[in-house]
Amino acid sequence: MLVQRLLAFARRQPLQPEAVDIPALIAGMRDLVTTTCGPKIEIQMEVPDELPLALADTNQIEMALLNLSVNARDAMPSGGRLVIAARRMTPDLGHSEIGDGDYVVISVTDTGHGMDEATRRRAIEPFFSTKGIGQGTGLGLSMAHGLALQLGGALTIDSVLDAGTTVSLWLPVSTHTETRSSPTVTHAAPVTGVALLVDDEDLVRASTCDMLVELGFQVIEASSGPQALAELARIGRVDVVITDHLMPEMTGVELANAVARERPGMPVLIVSGYSDAIGIDAQLPRLEKPFRQIDLSAALASLLAKLKHTQPATGCANGDVQKTG
Repeated sequence: MLVQRLLAFARRQPLQPEAVDIPALIAGMRDLVTTTCGPKIEIQMEVPDELPLALADTNQIEMALLNLSVNARDAMPSGGRLVIAARRMTPDLGHSEIGDGDYVVISVTDTGHGMDEATRRRAIEPFFSTKGIGQGTGLGLSMAHGLALQLGGALTIDSVLDAGTTVSLWLPVSTHTETRSSPTVTHAAPVTGVALLVDDEDLVRASTCDMLVELGFQVIEASSGPQALAELARIGRVDVVITDHLMPEMTGVELANAVARERPGMPVLIVSGYSDAIGIDAQLPRLEKPFRQIDLSAALASLLAKLKHTQPATGCANGDVQKTG
């Protein structure tokens, strides 16, 4: 994930630009943002239904929006208000650094401690952070900045010390008038069961967990390979392991090998970026970042279907969907 963020800052992140319905995207993230920010933060959405489609990469914009929301939350340790808004704008004289044209602007505003001018100017530098050690990589804003630039837009920051901050993503209006229709994925049977999800990044794990829950999985979370193996030993039933590849202590491939020794035949899906796939055997099932829920669903359907043809059918776990970790 660190490599992915650095590539985004350097404007070499492999994006999949398309016409994106920003109101629908923001509405779809409400629950995740609310859960991530916690009960002390009041969430407001100010998004008109009628906005032109924006040129964007859905997955990367979702991740950027989640990162900005987390930054806003951290700026309000005692609670406050977070406002996510979107509007159509044309840059004025106050935004001379932004090219001419029409934009869909997504803004994230908090009522937190704000920044002084020196901090604001440095905020998009990679690894710059005002948070304590271990509380952030200092790459969230730089990643969002690089993403916006690569799409032909911009990122702006308005902040007043002790009065809050507004970070705005300027996304060019798309020349297309219709969103791309997502391919329909059909399954011979529902893709459900118990999934052990492993990722050392809390935000990524939370986002993937939400996707799995919506697909009908019960999810057990682990933040490392050793923790995943401990959970596997503790749990009587797991249908699939989904793991990030590049993690401290144990890589996804090492975890897959360990799972194969302890639970022969258990399916493992490795998630990796295009640049960190070195060392992953071509025979190991792999899902490339960034991915959408439909991509995750298709990968799991294919993986579990192959297992069904090689082993006696055991039936999927039914019952209340929940997250544990």
